[in-house]
Amino acid sequence: MDHPLQTSGPVGEVTPDPVTLGIDIGGSHIKAALVAPDGALLTNYERVVTPLGKPPDLIVDTISALIAPLGDFDRVSVGFPGATRGGTVLTAPNLGNDQWHGYKLADRLATRLTRPVRLANDATVQGLGAIAGRGLECTITLGTGMGFALFTDGRPAPHLELGQHNAHRKHTYDQYVGHEALNRDGARKWNKHVLRTIDALRVLVNFDLLYIGGGNVTAITFALPADVHLVSNETGITGGVRLWDGVSPRRA
Repeated sequence: MDHPLQTSGPVGEVTPDPVTLGIDIGGSHIKAALVAPDGALLTNYERVVTPLGKPPDLIVDTISALIAPLGDFDRVSVGFPGATRGGTVLTAPNLGNDQWHGYKLADRLATRLTRPVRLANDATVQGLGAIAGRGLECTITLGTGMGFALFTDGRPAPHLELGQHNAHRKHTYDQYVGHEALNRDGARKWNKHVLRTIDALRVLVNFDLLYIGGGNVTAITFALPADVHLVSNETGITGGVRLWDGVSPRRA
């Protein structure tokens, strides 16, 4: 797959079986693990609470400390909860700090970790770890907010910040099916909101398959339609390998 992604940092020689450091930056936690070329986890997760509202440089410091126990790696993939382009953060709606706008996260991490880095929206990375690579596929993540990514025959479409779009009355999708909504409205009402979101996406996207990931998938209680699948949080890490692949992604 030919990704229009900018690689930051030293490229060096091509390693036959490169180990990827997968980093998943979330609104509640930052997770990291090492991943084999076939997408298998080589280590357990390292995890730390996200320092919300702190300067972006502190996130880089936090990641550097977090990955220290993991061992050596050849390249880095990062899933970020917002819009990114060319290794630069454009939006970070759930990280509580407007200093993220224009922050060159891929460059900063490449300098700190001395490895090449690729950066993408976290729902895109999770989708790459889950999709079949055929037809029109969609991924949403249910965590602090709602992430969204769309794929055509395995290729990511331009990113849309659907989580910031109006969902119901004055609520955005982040506010409608995000973690605060689950706490505020309770699981029963929240599940109704998720079902309505699926129906809205079906009309908007006309997807062949929809994948739902994120930390709050465990709160889903309704029977899933045949074209909707829940995916493991691991895909938010393992999908990072696909950012570097030259072939279409595949389901595990």
